[in-house]
Amino acid sequence: MNIRDRQILQIALPSIVSNITVPLLGMIDVAIVGHMGSPVYIGAVAVGSMIFNLVYWLFGFLRMGSSGLTSQALGRRDLTEVTRILIRSMAISLGIALTMIVLQRPLKWLMFWLIGPTADVVTYATTYYYMVIWGAPAMLGLYSLSGWFIGMQNTRIPMFISIMQNIVNILASLTLVYGFGMKIEGVALGTVIAQYAGFIVALGLLLRYYGRLRSYLVLKGTFVREAMGRFFNVNRDIFLRTLCLVAVNLYFTSAGARSGAVILSVNTVLMQLYLFFSYFMDGFAYAGEALCGRTYGAKNWMAFRETLHRLWMWAIFVTTVYTMLYIVGGSWIVSILTDEPEVLAASRDYLWWIWLIPAAGAAAFIWDGVFIGITATRGMLVSSFLSTLIFFAVYNLSLLILHHSLSNHALWLAMVLYLIMRGILQSIWYRQRIVTTMGTYRGR
Repeated sequence: MNIRDRQILQIALPSIVSNITVPLLGMIDVAIVGHMGSPVYIGAVAVGSMIFNLVYWLFGFLRMGSSGLTSQALGRRDLTEVTRILIRSMAISLGIALTMIVLQRPLKWLMFWLIGPTADVVTYATTYYYMVIWGAPAMLGLYSLSGWFIGMQNTRIPMFISIMQNIVNILASLTLVYGFGMKIEGVALGTVIAQYAGFIVALGLLLRYYGRLRSYLVLKGTFVREAMGRFFNVNRDIFLRTLCLVAVNLYFTSAGARSGAVILSVNTVLMQLYLFFSYFMDGFAYAGEALCGRTYGAKNWMAFRETLHRLWMWAIFVTTVYTMLYIVGGSWIVSILTDEPEVLAASRDYLWWIWLIPAAGAAAFIWDGVFIGITATRGMLVSSFLSTLIFFAVYNLSLLILHHSLSNHALWLAMVLYLIMRGILQSIWYRQRIVTTMGTYRGR
């Protein structure tokens, strides 16, 4: 194993562990309320979790933007800018979080209108929402810190924090629910406690391992127009790109729902297989953010190309493994996720679409990581926007051509082509914009 592979795995593996632990935070809450004696509690937590997952997903640019800018500054060995990026990102995170708290009522109204929970769920979901909203400063602060840690080539700290948060959430929620007799309030408070525990520990680890950077901290110049302009330009592109992803995912869910409960269940279960693949590919995307960003910032084009080449080799390996796994054991995995006879029977007609997902989506994951690292965020935005248009066009044109009974196949066709086109368009952008830029620098 060469040095590039070791560097990639040192960043990718902890990130994969972190990704796997993230869904557990919501699953723990569901497991606890699932034993409270009423399905209303499960619905309330499901709605509340969906709200915050969606909102925090939209603000994921705080992590991604910090990662790319930090890795490039580290590559230039500009430690003053490294510290400024952290302060800049943390200040913006706090500002967004406080805005969410101030506007919590209209935000709740908007999200409830989008999701449309039933009347019996609304009361408990409202209680959950008004408590968990106070965790926004901790969660968004963690986004900035995690992005900064990744930019500093350190994914072990985010991994440790993710694991620790889950442990705290389990202990706090169980204590509050079963020790103090609380219901939905105990689950919500346990979540908030876990969020702040993670944030406080992250700050402590920051001081423990990066305290020496305080000597490079110069507040003057941190919030100048040029620096803030670049920060917001990068993050604006990532935010708008995320809106495209949210639009596709929400429409995919709603279109499946229009085909009935069985098809909705089938799509939900099969998308879990896509998520399993994404947890691994995201790890290599994080490696792309950190390593490509650092070598790009240092203008070390040979190291940049070698890192990119090894990332593609790992992507091919992971894609091959997952494709074979889903071809051979896809039905078995689905049977683990659900035992509903109707869902199992219907899933057989659509399982082969999942065989295509790893190959269709691998390029998009790798390019997203690379583009974030080198802050080529406009390429991410353009490719996502055009791919989103293709998704809607393919689905709606397919509905006109195919019989109504094949509408869900049209939906999966649109999703697969959407993933493929993201990778293709980013490849074109890289060849036409990034390679040209590197050639310009090399010629100076």
